[in-house]
Amino acid sequence: MNEIPKIYDSKQVEEKWYKIWEEKGFFQPKIDLSKKPFTVVIPPPNVTGILHIGHALNNILQDILIRWQRMNGVPALWVPGTDHAGIATQNVVEEKLRQKNLKRQDLGREKFLEEIWQWKTRHGGTIIEQLKKLGCSCDWSRERFTLDQGLSQAVQQAFIHLYNKGLIYRGSFIVNWCPRCQTALSNEEVQHEDKQGNLYYIRYPFKSVGQSSSQPAWTGRSADYVTVATTRPETMLGDTAVAVNPKDKRYKKFIGKKLILPVINKELEIIADQMVDPEFGTGAVKITPCHDPNDYEISLRHCLKGVVVMNPDGTMNSNAGKYQGMDRFGCREVLLADLKEKGLVEKVKLHQHSIGHCYRCHTMIEPFFSEQWFVKMKQLAQPAIQVVKQAKIKFYPGRWTKVYLNWMDNIKDWCISRQIWWGHRLPVWFCRDCYQKYLSRRLAKEIDLPLQISDKQAGIIVSQTKPSKCPKCGSVNLKQDEDVLDTWFSSWLWPFSTLGWPNDTEDLKYFYPTSVLVTGYEIIFFWVARMIMAGIEFTGRIPFEQIYIHGIVRDKTGTKMSKSLGNVVDPLDIIKEFGTDSLRFSIISSVAAGQDVFLSKERFIVGRNFSNKIWNAARFILINIGSLKQADPKLFSKTSFNLADKWILSRLNKTVKLVNGSLKNYRFSEAANVIYEFFWHEFCDWYLELVKPLDSKPEITRAVLCHVLEASMRLLHPFMPFITEEVWRKFSDQQGSIMTASWPEVNRGLLDDKAEADMGIIIDEITGLRNIRAEWNIPPSKKVDLVISTPVKYQSVLKNNSSWFKDLAGVGNLKIAAKIGRPDNTVTVVVKGIENYVVLKGAIDLKKEKKRLSKQIEEFNGRLNRIQGKLKNKSFISKAPKEIVKKQKLQEKDLSARLKIIKQHLSEVIGE
Repeated sequence: MNEIPKIYDSKQVEEKWYKIWEEKGFFQPKIDLSKKPFTVVIPPPNVTGILHIGHALNNILQDILIRWQRMNGVPALWVPGTDHAGIATQNVVEEKLRQKNLKRQDLGREKFLEEIWQWKTRHGGTIIEQLKKLGCSCDWSRERFTLDQGLSQAVQQAFIHLYNKGLIYRGSFIVNWCPRCQTALSNEEVQHEDKQGNLYYIRYPFKSVGQSSSQPAWTGRSADYVTVATTRPETMLGDTAVAVNPKDKRYKKFIGKKLILPVINKELEIIADQMVDPEFGTGAVKITPCHDPNDYEISLRHCLKGVVVMNPDGTMNSNAGKYQGMDRFGCREVLLADLKEKGLVEKVKLHQHSIGHCYRCHTMIEPFFSEQWFVKMKQLAQPAIQVVKQAKIKFYPGRWTKVYLNWMDNIKDWCISRQIWWGHRLPVWFCRDCYQKYLSRRLAKEIDLPLQISDKQAGIIVSQTKPSKCPKCGSVNLKQDEDVLDTWFSSWLWPFSTLGWPNDTEDLKYFYPTSVLVTGYEIIFFWVARMIMAGIEFTGRIPFEQIYIHGIVRDKTGTKMSKSLGNVVDPLDIIKEFGTDSLRFSIISSVAAGQDVFLSKERFIVGRNFSNKIWNAARFILINIGSLKQADPKLFSKTSFNLADKWILSRLNKTVKLVNGSLKNYRFSEAANVIYEFFWHEFCDWYLELVKPLDSKPEITRAVLCHVLEASMRLLHPFMPFITEEVWRKFSDQQGSIMTASWPEVNRGLLDDKAEADMGIIIDEITGLRNIRAEWNIPPSKKVDLVISTPVKYQSVLKNNSSWFKDLAGVGNLKIAAKIGRPDNTVTVVVKGIENYVVLKGAIDLKKEKKRLSKQIEEFNGRLNRIQGKLKNKSFISKAPKEIVKKQKLQEKDLSARLKIIKQHLSEVIGE
């Protein structure tokens, strides 16, 4: 017999088994054409990342599915990998350079990229090692990185394919711009926060007859100006019009009139547009096409030109006049001071509004007119919409289907170029000679909108390799585009590029499409929707069949976890203190389908206690039986079982059935809690007690005990892989690994509703008797006599199993019959119409009990009278806080109920 220590050492067990699993290649599936595989691709964590509780949740869910399918005999592949995280990784390395008073420009592109690759080599594998601590059974031999050679080839092929199809284009439009990172961001990369700001009311004077724009004619009279409200006064330097709503009666007579832009003294026209909200500010808004997306849309409808007044770093450019070189916020202060001096600031009001911030460095985003590369998304979206509508791809929970379809129906073109160095460089070359002609127009002070580039005119060539010359002018003066692709451009290829696409590999042919994607709802648009579009476009097949969307982890108050709030739960700290299995089970048992998860450190005590329960139960069985041997099939038949055996086997098989159904529908917490209830309460609390002492039980009962324990370990393995492996292997005749053992199957022949109903009666009876003993303070050593008056239909089950009343409820003499009268000095408990009379005479001192109960009645009556006196006092009711009055009423109700019970005890048992 293997020894099983008294205390479970999670650290030693976890390190031992994970190493063995990896060495034995248990995570690596074999291609078997006779079986349909189960494939999951990991949402690739950033190479800069360290394990946080959100990673833990996401990856535990995937590991449960993979281990479950593996035990079902399915070739189960979990593809791991990391994302190069362009902006985030570049920021990390740039910060290290800043500590040396260096910029990336000081090193140059090639040297800077060498620095990043060195950083990646040193630190990029940190999160992978941490995922292993979590027990993740990924096939590490297939680990991928979004900048490795194969994925780079996939990215280039995808870009060229879309370009040749006319779905990628270059143009200048309003984009989300981060002045700190100095790069464009997609809409999904901008995090909006409600902030307290100001709304500035600024007077724009009318142009008088014969007045030149350099001679403002405002005299200070209200009729001489229009007041506009803005949250960003510094952008007014790029105004090209003032707009009002055509239905706004206040301004109808002014439409078409001319205003003078303050400070700049530029002539503006008042235009009418339906987009203007008459309720915002004064109902008149400035139009700055190159610095506001709504203004840009208005400018297209009214053929307005645009003026860029900022540099990419957020400072003001030459178009800002005397404010050139100032930071955007510094410019705001100086400009407002100038306007106030001229009497042009009418008022300033506090204003709560949503402000976009860079998702990486949290700098305030600037809407910015910039030349970028875009993907036309409408055409790609249509087939991706249809596969979801046709249920070829299903969301779990289903409510996310509507969210996905709504976004897809309103999808915008995707800005895919980023002005950084770390990433997939665009396979694009410029003819310097042709492009120079285009630039002369681009740098003009006023720009015709929209400005979409004609590739031939601008000398743009898209190719995987550098072309020998410009196809338009024949020049060899060529240069590759400096930009790199948005990180998500490689990630949207992840389900098939990781399997070898664009090459027709064996992995791609067998393991693609993948089976399920497990991810959080915050990246449905970043990633999920784009992967569906990419899968259909590039492979002709959907990338996955099902999508499980889980919530985010919050603290116990519902607040999102963040380092700044100090409410972060570090999974590595939890593993160190409680063990990996405790972490996994505690999280999963908290995950309601698709809902956010509320966690506190105290929650992990649940998992630790469950681990201890498993260990102690296994240790008790092993010590008392010796090994987990399979029962002789000839003995293991329904006719050989007693009621407890039939009951626990039926409950085991129903548990397996429920767990299967829950996992198929991604109800993870339901599955975990079903197992918990079965193992802890039914198996440990009841079956183990029912069959003690083990050495006196027949072979078949001992075999049932071992069978249920062993099957429970297999059932628990996907949730708690380490302790289940350790317990499973502690029994001498088990070979291999539990992770490759078969998943428990439902044996319908062992499902027994009658046995469950009968045992339910026995359990309820014993529970009721134990409650009576507790209520009457009957010492455990005292036996009580019991008289049971039962309907005829329950007589046989009670008589045949009466020994359990004596063993588990401390019953001495027992009488069971139909329609027995109630004896004296008894207390009654009724279970399903069965009247149980517990004789207290001899079990307790009736005189002492009478005295104790009488004293309690006197005490409770006194307290009740005082409370009722307060509640009858009108002055108390009117003056006391509502909470105090409510508390007094609850106390009155509680005392009245307790008095009723005590008086009933005196009447029924003592006879008074």
